[in-house]
Amino acid sequence: MSEQMNASQVRIHPWSEEDLPLLHLLNASEMTEHLGGPETEEQVVSRHNRYVNTLGKESGCMFRVTLLPEMTSVGSVGYWERSWQGEAVYEIGWSILPTYQGKGIASAAVAEVIAHCRAEQKHTSIHAFPSVNNAASNRICRKLNFSLVSECDFEYPPGSIMKCNDWRLGLGLGTEGAEKKSLLPG
Repeated sequence: MSEQMNASQVRIHPWSEEDLPLLHLLNASEMTEHLGGPETEEQVVSRHNRYVNTLGKESGCMFRVTLLPEMTSVGSVGYWERSWQGEAVYEIGWSILPTYQGKGIASAAVAEVIAHCRAEQKHTSIHAFPSVNNAASNRICRKLNFSLVSECDFEYPPGSIMKCNDWRLGLGLGTEGAEKKSLLPG
C-alpha cells in the first residue's frame, strides 16, 4: 500500500494560465485510459482555455491539486453544471498523476470541492461518472459516501459512448432551498 498523505497537505487552487504543462502531463495514455485516450494538442489547448475561463463564473471551477510544503502540482479536480435526467446538478471529475495515486490525494481534493459546492448552496446534488472499469475512482466515490445510482451509458469524449457508474452525493440543500436560491437577484 502506498504511503497515505495527510489531507492537510493537499491544496486546491483555481486553474490558471500557468497550468498548461500540468494538463499536458494529465493527457498521457495511462491517465486517459478510461476516457477514450489522449487528446490532440489542439484539444488540450482548448480544454486549458475552458478551465481558465471558468474563473469567476457560476457554472463551476477547475482546480490544480498541489501538495505542501513544496506546492508540487499533482493533478486536477473540478466541477461544472449539467442537466442530468431532468435535474440541474453538478458533475465532478479528477485526475492525479500516477506517482501520486493511491495516497489519498484525490479523496482529499474531491472532499474540498464537495465542501465548496455545499457552500454555494446552488444544487441539491453532485454526480461523478467514472468508468465501470476505473476501480480507483469508484473507490473514491464509495469512500466519500456517494451513493451508486446505477450503471449508465455516458457520452465521453463527444461521439463515444462509455459504460459508467452514476454516483450521486446529496449536498444538503433541499429542492425548496435550491428554488429559493435561484430566485434571488444577482
